[in-house]
Amino acid sequence: MTTFYEMGLSAPIVKATDNMGFEEATPIQERTIPLLMDGRDVIGQAQTGTGKTAAFGIPMVEKIEKGSSKVEGLVVTPTRELAVQVAEEINRIGQYKGIRALPIYGGQDIKRQIKALGSKPQIIVGTPGRLMDHMRRKTVRLQQVSMVVLDEADEMLNMGFIEDIETILDQVPDGAQTMLFSATMPKPIQQLAGKFMDSPEFIRMEAKEATLPSTEQYYYEVQDRQKFDILCRLLDIQSPDLCIVFARTKRRVDEIFEALSKRGYLAEGIHSDLTQAKRNLVMRRFRERSIEILVATDVAARGLDIGGVSHVYNFDIPQDPESYVHRIGRTGRAGKEGVAVTFVAPRELGQLKQIERIINRKIIRRPIPTVNEAIEGQQQLAVERLMKAVAEERLGMYKELAGELLEETDSVTLLSAALKLLTKETNATPVVLTDERPQPSKKYGRNKQRQPSGRNDKGFYKGKKPYGKKKREYQRV
Repeated sequence: MTTFYEMGLSAPIVKATDNMGFEEATPIQERTIPLLMDGRDVIGQAQTGTGKTAAFGIPMVEKIEKGSSKVEGLVVTPTRELAVQVAEEINRIGQYKGIRALPIYGGQDIKRQIKALGSKPQIIVGTPGRLMDHMRRKTVRLQQVSMVVLDEADEMLNMGFIEDIETILDQVPDGAQTMLFSATMPKPIQQLAGKFMDSPEFIRMEAKEATLPSTEQYYYEVQDRQKFDILCRLLDIQSPDLCIVFARTKRRVDEIFEALSKRGYLAEGIHSDLTQAKRNLVMRRFRERSIEILVATDVAARGLDIGGVSHVYNFDIPQDPESYVHRIGRTGRAGKEGVAVTFVAPRELGQLKQIERIINRKIIRRPIPTVNEAIEGQQQLAVERLMKAVAEERLGMYKELAGELLEETDSVTLLSAALKLLTKETNATPVVLTDERPQPSKKYGRNKQRQPSGRNDKGFYKGKKPYGKKKREYQRV
C-alpha cells in the first residue's frame, strides 16, 4: 500500500493525515487521489467505510489556495448526518492549511447558517433541499466552484433528489471538476454522469471488497411475530460491543428500542422525525457507549461513521436490495471482523435471492437459537468477566474478605453464587410490535422517469444530452 507522503502531497496534508491516524491510503484513495490531482472527473463505485471521503477530500483541500475567501468546493450529500461528518473530516484534512468546510442542512436554523457563511468557508457540504434554499436566497453562489462531489448518489436517487441535483449542477460553471461516488450504479445515475461529467475515469471496487469479506453474513427464516424474541436471544448469545438494528419504519424503530429498554438493554432509536438536537444526543451517547444498541431506519443511519460496531441486525430485510450493502458496511471496518444478521420471513426469500445476486455471495441460513442457548451465552459471558478480573490481578482488598467467606462456605458454592450474580437473567417481559407487512421493493425513488433505451460500447447507459456541454464517455481504470 502507498503512504500519503509517497503520493507527493503537500506537508500540511501529510501532517493532517498523520494526525488523523491514517498510516497508508485505502484502495479507493490510492486509485482516486492521483486522478483527481491530475484534474480528471472520477466516478467511484464504493460504499461508506472504504475511505471515500478522504479520497475526494484530500485532493479538494490540496487544490484550493491557502487564504482563498470564495467557495471553490461543493459536496452534495443525501442526509444531514452525512453532511456533518463529511465536513468534519474535510476540516481535519484542512486543519494545517487553513481550508474550512461548512455543513448546511435542513433542521438547523437557516439564519445561523447564513451567519456562518459570512466567515468565508472555501468548501460547502450540503443536502440538496437546504442547498437550493440558500441558492434561491443568494446566500450561496456557485459561480466560483471548481470542484463538485456527489456523495452517495444512489441514495439521493432513492430519496427523489435527482431533479434537485440537476438544478444544482446547472449552476456550477462549465469545466468544474466533478466527482461522483455511489455504492451502486443504476441507470439514472449513469445518465446523470453522462450529462455533467467530462470523460470520467471509472473506479469500481470489486464485489468482494464492496460487501466486506471480513463481515460474516447469515440469516434466520422467521415469522414477523418471532423476530423480537430471537433478536433478544442473539443479543444474549453474542453480547455485541456496539450494534445497529435496522428497521423498516419510524414506528418500528420506536417500538423496538422501547421494547429493548423494557427488557433491560441499553438502546436508543434514531429516525428522521427526531429533532436534530435529539439525533445528535443519541449519536453522542452511542459513540461514548453509554448505549450499546442503536435502532435506526435506513435514511437516519445513512452515512453515519461509527467505529467499533461489531454487529448489524437487519430486523426487517431492506426493501431496496442495494441498501443491504450500505447496512452491512457499518461493521467489519478497518480489517476488523463483523457480523451481519438478517431476519427473513418466508414470503421475503425472493428478496434475499436478489441481495445475493447483487453482492455475488451466498448468505448462509442458520437454525433459530433456543432460550437455553441464550442462557448459556450469558453464563459464558459471566465466566469471561470473572476470568478477566482474575487476569487483572487488582484483587488485594477482596482476598481477605474471600478468605473469611471460605471459612463459612465451600469454594464451589461461593463461586457458583458469584457467577449467578454476574449472569444477566433472560428477560421475558411481554412486548407487542405492530405487524408490518413488506412493501414493494423501491427502484429509483419518487422521481421515476422513462428513460430512452441503449447502451454505449462500454456497457453503460446512454441518455440524451440536454445541456450539450460535457462528454459522456466512460473509461475504466
